[in-house]
Amino acid sequence: MANPLAGEVALVLDGQPRVMKLTLGALAELEESLGADSIAALLARLEGGEVSARDVMALIVAGLRGGGWPGRAAELVAAEIEGGPVEAARLAALLVARAFGEVA
Repeated sequence: MANPLAGEVALVLDGQPRVMKLTLGALAELEESLGADSIAALLARLEGGEVSARDVMALIVAGLRGGGWPGRAAELVAAEIEGGPVEAARLAALLVARAFGEVA
């Protein structure tokens, strides 16, 4: 379903498969929600080793929105991500890696 070569990551949300992708619009939304002034500042924050649950949530929301999901962060709070918080964090990291050139 998700195409890693296109920067996509698969996620199961409330039992439904979804595709996440960090489009330019999703990155702009992510910068705003995390208070980053630039993509470089955003990446520095995420690579700093102290990623918060809020950061993971913002990445998942931005990725889902980039993949066409019309929801908002408030809806994601009550949703179930298959694999729980650890899987959400792993997928958020994979999303960033794929968005910036790593296909793994």
